[in-house]
Amino acid sequence: MATQLAERRENPVAVIRQNLNAMAPEFKAALPPHVPVEKFTRVAMTAIQANPDLQNADRRSLFGAIVRLAQDGLLPDGREAAIVLFGGKAQAMPMIAGVLKKIRQSGEVAKVSAHVVYERDHFVWSLGFDETIEHQPPALNEDRGKAIGAYATAVLKDGSQLCEVMTFEQIEKVRNVSRAKGSGPWVQWWDEMARKTVMRRLSKRLPMSTDIEDAVDRAAGVDRDAPLVEHDATPAPVVPLSRLDAIEASLETNDGTLDADNPTAAEGRSNDQHGDQFPGDESAAQQED
Repeated sequence: MATQLAERRENPVAVIRQNLNAMAPEFKAALPPHVPVEKFTRVAMTAIQANPDLQNADRRSLFGAIVRLAQDGLLPDGREAAIVLFGGKAQAMPMIAGVLKKIRQSGEVAKVSAHVVYERDHFVWSLGFDETIEHQPPALNEDRGKAIGAYATAVLKDGSQLCEVMTFEQIEKVRNVSRAKGSGPWVQWWDEMARKTVMRRLSKRLPMSTDIEDAVDRAAGVDRDAPLVEHDATPAPVVPLSRLDAIEASLETNDGTLDADNPTAAEGRSNDQHGDQFPGDESAAQQED
């Protein structure tokens, strides 16, 4: 038995797979009905297997990030969300597709989208009683040039149209107040961060339920009751909601495994008050309205 335990320690993929399977009931309780727990765990395992760095990441932060995504009903498939590393800690980072998915499923918004505008695009923005945007990119085989801004649009159930536009300079202002401005998502996925930034600004005008607002805020790395902020790569504490305390307790072990060889695996902890800040891409800086 000791030999088997040693082998599992030498094979992080096997340990992670075992823990994910053991946590399936908690994932099922957190996931929305339209996301099967089998699919969620399979996609999470695929993401981990595809990234050796995640396999060796801090185990508690890794499972904490997966719990976060389960609570938001987002798959870590690189489209809806991703699991990324910041300072050796794994963190959940919703992608713009995941943010838009949450808004569309709210039942309050008929249509929503966010796009980046480039210098060779045809772009006309009109304000007034009717907010309209006309955006036509050039042919696919033509260079669109440099990014000059981004915008987000929404059509409400009553037919009202809303839009928000930010210039390149405004987006860069958000980026420049982040300590992660020279690395991480702002370097690897500038378009993604630009679209999330402008969508976050538009979301303040959308009639959404509280849980959707929270999801959008966490995706943008902000506290809903705090001033608007953007990304920061400084790791935040992983603090799942109290109904998932059993998950955190199961990870507070010597090697993170869940079996009879680990006498503390079944021990729980008291129900403490937990926060709900999402550790996807936080920041300590403010964005002006």
